[in-house]
Amino acid sequence: MGKRRLAREMATQMLYQSEMGGSSPGHVLQRFDLADYLHEPGADPELRRRLVHEAFDYARRLLMGVHEHRAEVDQLIRGQADHWRIERMPPVDRNILRMAVYELLHEPETPHLVVVDEAIEIAKKYGSEQSGRFINGLLDGILRTQNLTPSPGAKR
Repeated sequence: MGKRRLAREMATQMLYQSEMGGSSPGHVLQRFDLADYLHEPGADPELRRRLVHEAFDYARRLLMGVHEHRAEVDQLIRGQADHWRIERMPPVDRNILRMAVYELLHEPETPHLVVVDEAIEIAKKYGSEQSGRFINGLLDGILRTQNLTPSPGAKR
């Protein structure tokens, strides 16, 4: 698993914990346990430690970015989610969407299609059977309505 995928999975867990537990992002960051991520069979322990800490740094950036821009992000999700109130969405899906929308808008070095693909894969792993399709549809709509074009050479 790559560093950014690991970071996005960490951020998904942090966002979920923050929302469901009513904890501040700072509190979540302080309490987030990296131990489960540090051990991977067959991996060089020092390389793994470095990868996990770099991933944690990006996860922190995503968590804080979603927190800072939550009103803007939620408004875009609401505008795209016909017949779905954001409060009624499954919490995992809602937080994956928030993270992806934040990344689409505020992390320009990451290609948009990578953000969408990663969100779909994380939704399939942590969400329900329908989560991947649901998130794909909403993010595709946001890409179109916000005129966010895929990076040059990217295939849809």
